Parts: sequence; C-alpha cells; structure tokens
Amino acid sequence: MAFVTVAAATLPSVPLDFQGNRDRIIESIRIAKAKGATLRTGPELEIPGYSCLDHHLEGDTVFHSWEVLAEIISDEACKGMLVDVGMGCRHRNVLYNCRVLCTYKRILFIRYSPLPLRFLVQLLILANGHRPKMSLANDGLYREARHFTAWVKKMQTETYYLESVIEKVTGQHTVPIGDAILSTLDTAVGCETCEEMFTPSSPSTYMSLNGCEIILNSSASHAELRKLRTRIELIANSTRKTGGCYVYANATGIDGEARMMFDGSSMVLLNGNVLEQGPQFSLSPVHVMTATFDIEEIRSFRCSMSRNVQGAAQPDYPRVEFDMRLSRPVNDVFLLDTIRISRPMQPRILDPMSEIWMSTSVFLWQCEPSQQHDLVRTNSAGFFLSLSGGLDSATVALFVYGMAKMVLASIEAGEETTLADLRRVTGVRDFRPETPHEIVNRLLTTCYTSTVNSSNETRSRAERLSEKLGAWHLSIPIDNIVESYHSLIKTALHFTPHYAVEGGTQAENLALQNLQARNRMVVQYTLAQLVTTARKLPRAGSALLVLTSGNVDEALRGYVTKYDASSGDIAPLGSISKNDAKQFQAWAREQWSLPMLTVCVPGPVPLDRQGHFAHFQQEFLEATPSAELLPLSAGVQDDESESEMGLTYDELSMFGILRKVEKLGPWSCYLRLLGLWKDKEGMTPVKIAEKCMRFFRHYSMQRHKSTILTPSVHLSAYNPDDNRADLRPFLYVVNWPFQFGKIREHAEELERMLKKKV
Repeated sequence: MAFVTVAAATLPSVPLDFQGNRDRIIESIRIAKAKGATLRTGPELEIPGYSCLDHHLEGDTVFHSWEVLAEIISDEACKGMLVDVGMGCRHRNVLYNCRVLCTYKRILFIRYSPLPLRFLVQLLILANGHRPKMSLANDGLYREARHFTAWVKKMQTETYYLESVIEKVTGQHTVPIGDAILSTLDTAVGCETCEEMFTPSSPSTYMSLNGCEIILNSSASHAELRKLRTRIELIANSTRKTGGCYVYANATGIDGEARMMFDGSSMVLLNGNVLEQGPQFSLSPVHVMTATFDIEEIRSFRCSMSRNVQGAAQPDYPRVEFDMRLSRPVNDVFLLDTIRISRPMQPRILDPMSEIWMSTSVFLWQCEPSQQHDLVRTNSAGFFLSLSGGLDSATVALFVYGMAKMVLASIEAGEETTLADLRRVTGVRDFRPETPHEIVNRLLTTCYTSTVNSSNETRSRAERLSEKLGAWHLSIPIDNIVESYHSLIKTALHFTPHYAVEGGTQAENLALQNLQARNRMVVQYTLAQLVTTARKLPRAGSALLVLTSGNVDEALRGYVTKYDASSGDIAPLGSISKNDAKQFQAWAREQWSLPMLTVCVPGPVPLDRQGHFAHFQQEFLEATPSAELLPLSAGVQDDESESEMGLTYDELSMFGILRKVEKLGPWSCYLRLLGLWKDKEGMTPVKIAEKCMRFFRHYSMQRHKSTILTPSVHLSAYNPDDNRADLRPFLYVVNWPFQFGKIREHAEELERMLKKKV
C-alpha cells in the first residue's frame, strides 16, 4: 500500500493583485501541508490572476509573476511539498499559459562532510502540469488565444532559460518546458488545464495510458446554471475509462469585469468516483480540500487486458525525474494510524435556485470593498435599488437579502475575514449582526419613484417588501421634475406632446413614457450619492452601488429603454431568465419563510377541505407587470403581454438558446421550431414564421442597446452581453430580406399543403 494525500486549493482570481495572490497561494500551501498533503494544485493563472485580459500581454505581468514565484518557493511552507501554480511564461518570445511545478529550495547539509552546502531545488516549468497549455479556451466568454499561444509540440520538451530572480533563489539556469510527465520515486504526475478536459482528445487519456497515475487540472471554469453536473460527469467518465486520480482545482468569485463568476467546487476523483468535493460558492478567500487514497487502487483498476494493450502501444512520454516520494512510508505506524482514507461519495450538486442564491450573493458581496483579502471592486457603502412593486425588482431585493443570509452564515461559521469586510463596508467597527435584516438595513436603500400614473397597489407592495426585508425605504414623487421637462419641451419646440390615449402620436406617446423612465435613473443616482450623508451613517459621503432589475430575456429582445432605471452599476438579474426569476421567488418564499410574498385575496374566500383558504394570490408572482408610464385612463398596461412585447418569455428563452447556444440563424430557427412547436395549439407554420421574423427583427433593431448593458454575472448560456459573451454586430438590415423571404415562402407553401390534406 502507498497512501498519498493530495490537495486542491480554491482561490479567487484577482487580476494583477500579485501581493494578495501570493499570500493566498502560500496560505493554501500551509493549510494543505497541515492536512498531510504532499501535493498541492491551484487555479489556472493564479499568480497574475486569470482575468488580466490584455494585461497578460504586458512584460510587467510576466516579470512580476516570476518575482512572486521566487517568493513562494522561498517560503518554508513548500518544504516536503510538490506545489503546482499557474502563470504566463515567455519562451523564445512566445507567451504560453503555463503550470509551474516546484518545491522548497531545500538545503541539504551532511554533517562532518567537507562538501559545501548546496541547494537542491526542483523547479519544472510546465503548462498544464508539465507543459504550456495545448488547447486554449477561445469561444463564449473566453479569449485565451488573444493573449497566449497553444503549445503544439506534443510529447516534446525544450530548454527554458530561467530569469535571474529565480537563479538567485535556486542556483539553476535552465529547466525543461513542454509536454511531459513528472516521475517521482513512487508515482507519476501529469497535468491538463481547464479547457483540455472538455476536448475530444484529452491529454490525460494519453498520459494515463503511459502510466501517469495522478492528473492535476488547474481551472478557471465559469459558473452557469445547471453546469456543474456536466463538469463532474466529464471528469468521472475520463477516470472511469483510464483509471487514476484526478485533482481538479477551480477559481472562485467574480472576474475583473464583474461579468464572469468562477464557482469553485474543486474536487478529487478516483477511478470514476468522487472522493472529496469543495463548496461550489464560498465567501472564504482560501479553501483547501484534501483527499487521501491508496495508489494501489489505481494499479488494480488498470488490470483490464484491453486497457493494457492500448497502454503498451502508447508512445513514450518524456519524463522529468523528481527525487521525492509523495506517498507515506508503509512502515510508519503512527502516520498510517492517523490518516483518514477518502471513500467514494455522492457529488454535491446544488439545485438551480440555490445556485442563483449563492452566485448572486457572492457577486454582490465581492462588489463591495474588502480590507482583509484585497478583493476591492468598488468603494461603495451598500446598494441602492428602485422598487417598482413588480417581480423583477422584488427578486433583486431578495438577492440582497440572500447575500445577507450568506454573510451571516459565514460569520457564524467563524470566518473572521467576512466579519472584517462587513465592518469595513458599514463603517461600524464593532458591528456583529444577529439577523440578516440588520445587514440589509445597513447596506440596502430602496426607493419607489412615483408619478400621477403610479398606482397605490404597486406603492404598497414596494413599501411592504422593503420593510419585511429590513431595507431603508424612500417613496419619492417625481411629478414636478417631469412637469419641468414638459415645460422645457414646450419652450424649445413650441409644441406640447400628448399620450396616445389623449390623441397624441405613437412617437409622442413613447417620448413621454421614456421621459419618466429616464428621470427615474437620474433620481436614483442622485439619491445613491447622497443617502449615506443624509442618514449620517458612519461612511457618510460614500456612494451606493445602483442595482438594476432587468432580466436576460428583456435584454435579448431589447425590451428596455436606454439610460432609464434599467441603467445602473451592476445587474444581479441581468443574466437570469424571467422564468428562473419567478421560480426563485417562489423558492425563496418557502425556504426563507417570507409569507408576505403570498397574500390572501381580499374579500370572502372559500375554504378548502382542511378549513384553510383555498385561493391565494402570489402577490409579486401574479402582479401585472407594468412600468406605469401611461395615464390611468389608458387602462391596465401589461408590459409582458404578447401584444405589447410580441413574444412570451418562454419563446424568448427558446430563441435565445437557438440563436446563441445552437448557433442558428433565422432560417434554421424557423425549421427547428416547426418541429418543436408543431403540437402547440395555434402554432401554424405561418404563425411560427411570424414569431421567428418578429424576434429577429426586434433583436436587430434593438441590438445597439446591448452595447450599454449594465454588467451582470454570466449565468445563462444565451446572455446577449456583447462586452463578453455575444460578439455580434449591432448594425443590421433589420428586415433580413433574403432569410425572411425564404421563411415566408416555405411557411405559405407548407400551409397550402396542409390544407390540401384536410
């Protein structure tokens, strides 16, 4: 038997925070060592931070990474450890995304020996384990090929000439760089990085066939709702086929643009089974997960004849010899008596609503200043949210409440950095909350901005929700501001616009609605700037971050007004579908005991068989969505009706997936929907064609709005944010004459054929 303890560190990816990244890496090594690990790996590009973007192209980034590496390997925490860290390396003027495997600058002193003291330092520069990264992530959210070059020489190494800052520490001048396996005295270690796990020809397969027993994967894999299961299944299937131990370390927290969330969930798998798994979302700046296994389990698993035939045929990998054992000595009775062998477990996969709660909580929290671990994204003193009394803004308020619950749980679990961060944000040095409401009261200001077109119903809902969650609430009429603009228009244009219900044109109707909406944006920013001063809070003078409440479907359709209340600093709901928002609110109502989200319908209500009220109104879920920008005489305006928006939210989500994820144009969307919607009532070929053309026409007309979308964490695969996820033009021939012509012709011909059959 040979027992090995491996460690995967989950750390935030903070671009260019060399000091903070260094300290977190060293701390993770110390924790891993204290837990008995002899091998530690961490996230991709953890020294400079994965999300440096074009800063990766700067010589300073590479040079500072070497400086930090020199400090890491000089720390005594590395004694007796094989440490795997990530950084960019320039080799022959080509920049590679690399892994560096290293250990402490061991000084071997032989007593009474005339030989001088000498450094025995093993330092290997290898992307993805022993080599530069061979498969770069370059689609969707990723642009790695903009900054790095893939290593194209499979199973080859070259000589890398070390920087002087490393020479001074190690005494070495050169090390191997390339695609190789690290051979220790008792096992063999290989690496692949993030994207390579998702490729058809994964390096781990060939390394495993060549006898590599431990695979390290350093990752910066983004969170997406319902994605974790796929990631686990990929790793499990890989090790189920080839056998071996797979150590996966992922980054955590938001990236430098506040548009991508790394969700952690580092794990260790053995022969297709999960041995240990870290948290998927966490507020902790450093989390280290370890697993202990017997190497003989791998060798026994690999006994099949068919696997051995392929292994015998596998071309030889270059090997870099490392004079160290990763396993514990079998004759050390004390060590063997104290270790805990990891056994297979069921992977922990959060349900989508828990994912929404925890991801938005981390997103909101990391947008606040942090003194302890340098995750300073802003210098705000909390959040400002316009509450309309509708579902979307209520859901964002629930996100802040959920963040408070997560922060409180972290504090109660003894996470001192979270408490220190909360005190820094609030400015209250001795603040120790006992309920999430206390945190919300310090951090969230809500506001209902009303006009003569607003209803008492929406005002009441906003006030009661804010009170229930503990926020500080304002109710502000803005009629005087709107009237002043009416006067300005009259003076400037010698013209008085009117709503459509009052005889005005559609252009007048739209302009008067947008006038109210855009004034709400000005009001919310002004109040967000001054509220801490007016309340005489400890951080008086600090502005609040303005939260918006638009969802991904509205952004896709362009169903927003530029620079109105949909504009803000961050958009917690911006990449979440309307349907998921509805499900989340229903989930939060039950999980967080918020009965005020469900109220009994006024008036006499029949009882059910158990004597309870038989009918309840889901107050926010069933509220008629309306921005209330038209006169009350126009009647109830349902902003989400098909006549108003043109498409249902289910249909918008479908178009979003077909357009972005399935990569279909108008013609292919139409053909696909003929099959998907043929059994839906009223969905004739012509009706499907109309919906398809309506979507692409409005998408094209409104695409320019995506250029100013408020940053949101990416949680939906069809997020139309053109700053990262969706690089498409915003100047179109909006009627798509060629494509729409084919669709019309096909739909009409199909309907003629169907009528003949009848």
